[in-house]
Formats: sequence, structure tokens, C-alpha cells
Amino acid sequence: MPTPRRDAPRSTGRGGSADPRKPIGRTSGSSSSTPGASSASAGRGNEKKPGSSYPPAAQRGAPGAPKPTGRPARDGGAAPERSRRPRAAPLAIPAEADPQLLDPAIRRELRTLAQPDVIAGHLVAAGLLLAEDPAAAYAHALAAKALAGRSGAVREAVGVTAYAAGEYAVALAELRAARRITGSAEHLPLLADCERGLGRPDRALAVAAEPAAKSLDRASRVELAIVVSGARRDLGQAAAAVLALQGKDLDSDEVHDWTPRLWYAYAEALLAAGRVDDARTWFAATVAVDDDDSTDASTRLAMLSHQDGS
Repeated sequence: MPTPRRDAPRSTGRGGSADPRKPIGRTSGSSSSTPGASSASAGRGNEKKPGSSYPPAAQRGAPGAPKPTGRPARDGGAAPERSRRPRAAPLAIPAEADPQLLDPAIRRELRTLAQPDVIAGHLVAAGLLLAEDPAAAYAHALAAKALAGRSGAVREAVGVTAYAAGEYAVALAELRAARRITGSAEHLPLLADCERGLGRPDRALAVAAEPAAKSLDRASRVELAIVVSGARRDLGQAAAAVLALQGKDLDSDEVHDWTPRLWYAYAEALLAAGRVDDARTWFAATVAVDDDDSTDASTRLAMLSHQDGS
């Protein structure tokens, strides 16, 4: 196990796509940061669907269905009144969500649209709210999509916030759409982990094996390895889960943004493989470098100690 250098510079990149607490939004002066594939994440399987359309499809244009016209019926009776759903008020953009905070390249892209500042405000709000309230962040991303459904940046924001909110099916569809629009494979770790969240670890492995994965930066490759390890555990392949994380990134004595998640995932894999003492060592190492409490390593370590004492 490497000994972390506490004075080592932390990575200034995205820190990987595995931490739902990191803001998205590509604010001006900062790099893109997305939530993603931490093995410590919980709540999978919550595949809630967004609100259904209105009125129901069975009532739209169905043969024999009454078609309100607003005119008296031919038999002299009053025509049925149209059932109207109250129009929801526009989602308010927080005062701190200044559109100017959005990445300049995205702001330029939005200038061709009807309400660029409103769209930008929703995107910034999504980034600001993601850590504390993923559902609210998702709502703002959806509000932006209603105005700019063909924007790659907007579809990316919907996918990232949907992932953080546990809407894995929506996240998968939106991130695929963003990839088709932009051509970027940067969200492969999220795509793979969405497959895991939907109970399809074999598909997660297939996503991770795509040739585009070779073009990912170091942080994203680490995040993808974490997803692969988790998928192997899902499939009952404990030894393969351990091997998926071994290498120079695990052995590095420098602490990067992704280090706590990588070490935590390795401890999880060791525990699944029955190597309890090794797992305890790596959980302890994770606690030592996880200044932001991005994992529950301290809780897991305490649980192992309690089991030993019982």
C-alpha cells in the first residue's frame, strides 16, 4: 500500500466523473466536473420515471373520443368543455446563478437561441445545486432542455443531474444524446455506471471496453476502472474486481482528487474477495486522505472493528 505524501499537489482536473458532490455547469474559469461512478454510491435501483405526458395517449385522437370545439353541439346541448391542466409557473432561477458564470464557449453556443440568459441561468443553477439537492439540479437542467433540447451542453447537464438524482435510465439516454451531438467520450464512466445502476453489469463492462476509453484522461480512466471493478463484483467475480484496480494509479504516493475513491473501491474489492485484513488497511488509508468525506470509509472501518470485537 502506498504511503500518501500529504504535501503532494492535488489534481486540478475534474477529479473524475465519480463524485456526485462536485458541481457541473462548466463555470467560467473552471474545468468541467461531473458526478459519477463511485463504488461508495448508494441508492441504486431507483429508476423513477419523469412525469408522464398529459393528457394520456389513449385520450389523444382516439377513435370516438370527444373533440371539444367550444361550439354548441348539433343536438342543441352544450359541447363538453376542454379539460385544461393549469400551466406550471416557470422554475425560478436563484439569484446567485449568474449566467455569466457559465463557460464562455457554452454561452456563445446559446446565443443563437431565443432565451440564452435563461438557459444559462438554469445550467448554472444546476451546477450550484447538484451537491446539496440533486433533484432540484435535475429540475433546472430539464428547464434548460425545454428551451434548448438540441444543445450538447444542455443534454450533458440533464444526464449528469439525472445520474446524481438516481434517474439512471434518463441519465443513460441523455448522456448518449450528448455524445452523439458533441462526439465526446468523456462521460464513458458515467454511461458504464448507469448500466450498473440499471442492474446490467455486463453492459457496463461492454461500455468500458469501447475503443474510445483509451482517449480518456487519467482521472476518467481511474473512474472507469472503479466502475469496472464494481461490475465485476456485481457478477460475483471478486478476484477480477481486485485486479481491475491494481496498477500505477493505485500505487502512486501522490494524493489526487480521485485517490480516496480509488482506495475505497480497492478496499471494497478486497473485502468482497475475503481479504478482510487487507481491506481494513485500505479503508484506514482512505480515511487518512479523504479530507472531504467523499466516502464512508470511516464508517466501514468502524464496522469491521466492531465485527472483530463481537
